[in-house]
Amino acid sequence: MFWVLLLLLAWAVAGTACTRLCLAAVRAAAVDAEGTTADRGHDLTLYEAAFLSGGPARVADLTMVSMARQRRLLLAHTGWATVVDPRGRDEMERSVIGAIGPEGQSRIEPVRSAAAGADAVRSIADGLVRAGLAVPDGTRTTVASGVRQVRVAALAVVVLGAIALLTPAQTDMPRDLVAAWFALPFALTLSCLAIARVEVHPYSRWASPAGQRLLGALNRRATGAGDDRTYLTTVAVRGIRAIGEPELRAAFAHRDQPWRE
Repeated sequence: MFWVLLLLLAWAVAGTACTRLCLAAVRAAAVDAEGTTADRGHDLTLYEAAFLSGGPARVADLTMVSMARQRRLLLAHTGWATVVDPRGRDEMERSVIGAIGPEGQSRIEPVRSAAAGADAVRSIADGLVRAGLAVPDGTRTTVASGVRQVRVAALAVVVLGAIALLTPAQTDMPRDLVAAWFALPFALTLSCLAIARVEVHPYSRWASPAGQRLLGALNRRATGAGDDRTYLTTVAVRGIRAIGEPELRAAFAHRDQPWRE
């Protein structure tokens, strides 16, 4: 009856993984329910749009691009940032200036990393989560983790079933019937994955469904206009690839390259 022990183990693995995914999906649905009215009467700031589109790093990029266009920060095509105006107009700008340091000059990538982890960005994230527009860290990770666990469980059931079928027969139970018993927990995992694919909202990494709707509306309103805010909105939503100035775009292209003396 060794195959029975393997079958019980298969059920335990499949049941545990599916239960965890179901609980994560319920929590995600609760977050979405809280955000169903969040997109009404809420106008996204540029920083909020940047966070929902690309997370903390996008907020830092947007801040530097905005300051560079106002000639208060010089971003050289070699990948260096130089402070022109040391007076930041908001917390994000002060975070960037502080990340550059007292010498007033630094490589762009360390500045970007430090500004992305600043308290100002965390404050933006917390406000968006409270409004139901951003995906909480727990929800963002647990649903994806739950899906991965169910996939692993499905594979484990197949392996356990194969072991049971390849083990020398210790009972008169036909092999096809043993396979049928193992097909039940395998079907459970496949059904759970199928339901999660249909029912669980396609969360982005940062924006909840309500946040995605607001981003879509913001992008549509910006289309066709040509002012500076529209330019920055495009950068917030699409990232540095939307930067129009060749030298400014080159500055960000150099940011990930190690500095060589």
